Amino acid sequence: EQTADSVAGSSPRLGADKQGDETPSKKKLCFKAAKEHDIPEDLGKILENKVMETVSDLYYVNMSVVEMKCLNGADGEGIVSKSVSSHSDLIPGVYEGGLKIWECTFDLIDYLSEAKIQFTNKTVLDLGCGAGLLGIVALRGKAEKVHFQDYNSTVIDEITLPNTVANCINGGDKKTSEPPSKRPKQAGRIADVLAKCRFFSGEWSEVSRLLLNSNKPFSKYDVILTSETIYNPDYYGALHDTLAQLLDKNGRVYLAGKAYYFGVGGGIYLFEKFIVERNVFRTSIVKIIDKGLQRCIMEIAFKDSS
Repeated sequence: EQTADSVAGSSPRLGADKQGDETPSKKKLCFKAAKEHDIPEDLGKILENKVMETVSDLYYVNMSVVEMKCLNGADGEGIVSKSVSSHSDLIPGVYEGGLKIWECTFDLIDYLSEAKIQFTNKTVLDLGCGAGLLGIVALRGKAEKVHFQDYNSTVIDEITLPNTVANCINGGDKKTSEPPSKRPKQAGRIADVLAKCRFFSGEWSEVSRLLLNSNKPFSKYDVILTSETIYNPDYYGALHDTLAQLLDKNGRVYLAGKAYYFGVGGGIYLFEKFIVERNVFRTSIVKIIDKGLQRCIMEIAFKDSS
């Protein structure tokens, strides 16, 4: 079992040739189309050829095994080869870091436990989900619905979905090697949990549009969880508008991020200033972690909410 520190990437980094004081590109942002990912009927196939590891009592796929599979042709977006060739964890508009678990994810998991945040019967969105650990924590907390969103479809298919399934199997019991599809009672129980879940890829504003214009019934989220999504100030408008469109009027956002992201320019206080200027939400820094580079947890709610 690994510790959270050894799993977590410490900070999103741009290409190795980029300098730490470089300002972010002001190019027009790409708008990757949104799509919903179907949950395969054969749940055993989702975990086929996956190596599972544990951290903080949560199961997740070994990323290096996924990367090898993707380099061998399983990655339709080509994000793994692009990330490797550019020595970069972030390629704006192409790959947004979802192949790693960033350390603020564990800060937020700890805070949700410490603050006894309740998920029972709540609708929850894990925004910029990557490995999906925040949404999985909400599922374990008996949330009524949990939706997962990541920029990259490869991340949803190869990481988020397998992690969700693995954590549904007896809480991710590795002792049973037989796939869930061969164990009818368990397969039924897992299917019930997965029925609470929906998985989306694409850029935030496109996903918002898909949800709000869908024929499927949609209710706004009681809780939105998001970690390390504020590294690039170019994305602040899209992130703010997505929260404003998708959060229930009395809902709460719990956002984890670093005080400053070197080489990309964003940070929690810069995003807080952006929110204040928009005058839609009120914010509160509910936890500060001063170990290493300062990290924070921010709670966000509508100004007129109860």
